[in-house]
Amino acid sequence: MAPPLRNGREPEDCWSRIGDAGDGSCSELAKFIRCRNCPVHAKAAADLLDRALAPEYRREWTEHFAQAKKPAAPAKISSVLFRIQSEWLALPTQVFQEIAENRLIHSVPHRRQGVVLGLANIRGELLICACLGRLLGLQSPAQPENLRATGHRLLVVRWDADRFVFPVDEVQGIHRFQAQELREPPTSTARANPAYTKGIFLWRQQSVGFLHPERLFAALNRNLAL
Repeated sequence: MAPPLRNGREPEDCWSRIGDAGDGSCSELAKFIRCRNCPVHAKAAADLLDRALAPEYRREWTEHFAQAKKPAAPAKISSVLFRIQSEWLALPTQVFQEIAENRLIHSVPHRRQGVVLGLANIRGELLICACLGRLLGLQSPAQPENLRATGHRLLVVRWDADRFVFPVDEVQGIHRFQAQELREPPTSTARANPAYTKGIFLWRQQSVGFLHPERLFAALNRNLAL
């Protein structure tokens, strides 16, 4: 939709014929070195900017901007999928810091039962290892003195200033979905505690419980205070 020149002619383009973009035979090149330094080139540029707008040009752009804007697709929610026993779950990606190998969990005195499994050494830092399966009602509270966390991976998570570790049986990775894909969890069939579940979405024909991080971490902190 380029508009025509005022006089209907193309600008002088000596630079493409005898200038530095052509055969270089222009006598003015010795003075100006490059065509862009020549007043002829500058005048052609000014003429190009000063050209009149044709009615067709105005009409085309008017129609272009008059078209209804297509609404942008809403941003997808990024989550990490993991499995505890047979239940697939997810939390927002920003919660996760690291996926670590399973290791020995050292029990804490007077914490034989409940959600707190003990302490896990992650890169020289001792972090509380919590049993998310117990909090969600997926696992029994039985716990030995020292143990390797049930599961094959330890997920290192952070919410505000709180850092925890919890064991899982499998980590699938990052999955993105639209907010409208979330559905109310069916309380009659869901195994995970619905109090900590924002909703469920389908992934590979599996129902995935998208957990509520605020409620989840608040519950973990309450268990630490007991």
